[in-house]
Amino acid sequence: MIPDPTHAQLEVAARTFALLSAPVRLHLVALAAAGEYDVGTLSERVGVTIATASQHLTKLRLAGIIRAERQGRRQIYTVDDPHVLTMVQQIFEHIAPDGTLAPDPPGPVR
Repeated sequence: MIPDPTHAQLEVAARTFALLSAPVRLHLVALAAAGEYDVGTLSERVGVTIATASQHLTKLRLAGIIRAERQGRRQIYTVDDPHVLTMVQQIFEHIAPDGTLAPDPPGPVR
């Protein structure tokens, strides 16, 4: 059972979900949750310009959803927060590739 959330928790959760409500940002997070990428690779995979990807990544980084680490001249983006990783994994397990809700996993045999 989930305890009654505090006002502060509700505010931050709502802001986090608002950030992730943009398909481009959610795609960036999903990719960064699966590996480490530079902005050029992420922009290409998501299908946006480097400038657009960079703007979205900055918002996600400032919110603490994505981490950036400098490697030489490049910034490498990744998600290493286990809570974010679990949330991303669960949402895509919940939604089938065709956009419908995935069936619930089978329950225990009774």
